[in-house]
Amino acid sequence: MARPVTIVTGGSRGIGAATCARLAADGHDVVVGYVRDEEAAERTAAAVREAGARALAVRVDTSEEGAVERLFDLAADRLGPVTGLVNNAGVTGPLGRLADADPADLRRVVEVNVLGALLCARRAARSMAALGGGAIVNVSSAAATLGSPGEFVHYAASKAAVDALTTGLAKELGPDGIRVNAVAPGMIDTEMHAAMGDPGRAQRAAASIPLRRVGAAEEIAAAIAWLLSPDASYTTGAVLRVSGGR
Repeated sequence: MARPVTIVTGGSRGIGAATCARLAADGHDVVVGYVRDEEAAERTAAAVREAGARALAVRVDTSEEGAVERLFDLAADRLGPVTGLVNNAGVTGPLGRLADADPADLRRVVEVNVLGALLCARRAARSMAALGGGAIVNVSSAAATLGSPGEFVHYAASKAAVDALTTGLAKELGPDGIRVNAVAPGMIDTEMHAAMGDPGRAQRAAASIPLRRVGAAEEIAAAIAWLLSPDASYTTGAVLRVSGGR
């Protein structure tokens, strides 16, 4: 039986890198999509290979149709037909109130988190329908239902769109044998917080989380891996919240 070939966008760091490593351990060959940090992407690819899987690192801005098409074409050419997609690439922009947000930041969040997810899902739908099946996992956020007031309402809104994409596309692609699900992480200990200008944000939030701790990227990767696995063969249209009860 051929090994599954899974594309992970935003795969160079954080949840994406942890997901690549977990999928490799579970028997997937992995395409590591990244937008800027080639060195980090190659480290992730090396970890995939160390786990005994094949890996390919591809630079891609998921908000650009041509770049997404190239990503999938390279994956199929180098590793074989794409059977899985983890729609993980995402940006937040700076923390702050919506009233103070720069329109350029708002536009970029929508372009990557919404348009990028749509473009990747569209291409995956086409490729997987031709194969007779496949699985897509969208990385959403607990922010989609919490709203994130005072922090990033725009990001929360973009992730609510990802949830709607998951629900609708699961129904649309079910007859093609393609499952579509999402994972909604809560507060996870990654470098994302520093990137948005508040490196201590996750640890400060721990007291407000029912489990009294922040999550690890590997815990999100485990949920994603399950949704891609045969164990989740009757699961589609689900948004699996992995948030410590938050």
